[in-house]
Amino acid sequence: MLSILVIDESRTRAAEICAGLALAGHQVAAVLSSALDLSEQVQAIQPDVILIETDSPSRDTLEHLATLNRDLPRPVIIFAQEGDAESIRHAMKAGVAAYVVDGLETARLKPIVDVAVARFEEHQALRRELAAASQKLSERKLVERAKGLLMQKRGLAEEDAYRALRKLAMDRGRPLAEVSRDLIEMAKVLL
Repeated sequence: MLSILVIDESRTRAAEICAGLALAGHQVAAVLSSALDLSEQVQAIQPDVILIETDSPSRDTLEHLATLNRDLPRPVIIFAQEGDAESIRHAMKAGVAAYVVDGLETARLKPIVDVAVARFEEHQALRRELAAASQKLSERKLVERAKGLLMQKRGLAEEDAYRALRKLAMDRGRPLAEVSRDLIEMAKVLL
């Protein structure tokens, strides 16, 4: 059972959504009338999913969603009346996992929530892979710079410079990238 935060300015529509979510086997964490203080509300409520029903997501709503996606990522589903390509593109860029146009049918809630959660999890996995790849690339650049310093200042061949860095890292029990960073910083002071 997922805990879902519902955002809808219409209490009548929100009640229909809540009933549909209950029938789909989900729990409604809270109902808000706007996304004004979304990050604070998500921090306090800790929902698994955020569902927004609106005619068209405003720029403020999309900005709040982008901030949320950066700081407290959650699967976000928007049900909107307007479905122009630009609105959808902005919503997806803000981290929306599913953008459903032309209203909400409560019978479709469960599969839509399931797809949004699956898409969100896949997207988060890709973000983690990208962050890990970026980290490895940054570390590799540090090692290459440190090797270059050793080659230039001590006249070592590339392989010997790498071995010297690796030995230093092993002797100190620290990662190669950290030792490389230290060497680069020391070279700035000493050279």
